[in-house]
Order: sequence, then structure tokens, then C-alpha cells
Amino acid sequence: MSEKKPSQPQLPPISAIDTPSLRAYESWFEYPIRVQPHHTEYAGVVWHGSYIAWMEEARIECLRSIGIEFADLVALGCDLPVVELSIQYHRSVQLGMAVVVKTRMAEVTGVRINWDYAIASIDGEQLYVTAKVTLVALDRERGKIMPQLPASFKDALAKVSALPK
Repeated sequence: MSEKKPSQPQLPPISAIDTPSLRAYESWFEYPIRVQPHHTEYAGVVWHGSYIAWMEEARIECLRSIGIEFADLVALGCDLPVVELSIQYHRSVQLGMAVVVKTRMAEVTGVRINWDYAIASIDGEQLYVTAKVTLVALDRERGKIMPQLPASFKDALAKVSALPK
């Protein structure tokens, strides 16, 4: 008489993971990346933290594209630390691949600035990562959250929020 062993719980196949349509990201700011060895783990797969660094680079370049230099914010005594991060990995990116980090400012609520991200293939056929990041304006000298965004920064952010989403 043979006993049946309880079956191990199985994860759903990768194809069952719900991924958003790539069309949703067409009008976002784009920042191209070529995967270098220092972005990867030993097997040539991008290390999970590299995606976060790429998202920050894209956000800084998006701000620069509307006339906001991060160094100018620092000179005003303002910093923008990440206070919340949510990331979903859909597919891995490999050494040598070219991808594009797409980003947009989703909304500004007081001194909280929410950004959306998608990391996709250059041809737009594959979605690798989606993420959301929340920043908060911090008074660098006092180390406390600012009561409001600096006026020049707020005016420049209005340009980003006016872009098509």
C-alpha cells in the first residue's frame, strides 16, 4: 500500500502574472540604459537594486528636462528623499541588453511627490519592471519635512504635471 505525499504548493506560471499594457507608457519621459557588468549579479542578471538606481537617474533627468537641476534644489536647502517604494519585477534583464526607463510624475500632494515607472525593452515589446516612488521635500538644514515646496520648484513641477499621461 503506497501513501500519497501531499503535493507542494505551486506558483502560477510567469505567463499568469498580470502585466499592464505597454501602451500606457507611451507618453512618459524616457531614459535609455545599456546593462553593464556592474549592474548585474554573477549570473549576468541585473541586480534588483540597479533598477532603483536607474529609476532615480531617470527622475533626475526628467526634472533636468524641465529646467530643474538637482544641485539647485540642494542649494535652496531642499532634498527629496524616497519615503515609499513599491516595485514589481515582471521579467529579468540581462547583461548587455538595452532598455528604457520610462517615468512620469503622477501627482503632488502637499510636499509629497509621487512618481510612476516602467522599465521596458527599447522596441516596447517587453515590460520588465513597474514601480511607484514617493518623495518628500526635506529642509536639509533642519532635517525636517518642509511645510511647502519651494515656489520655483512647484512652478517647474507644474510643467511635468501638464504633460500628457
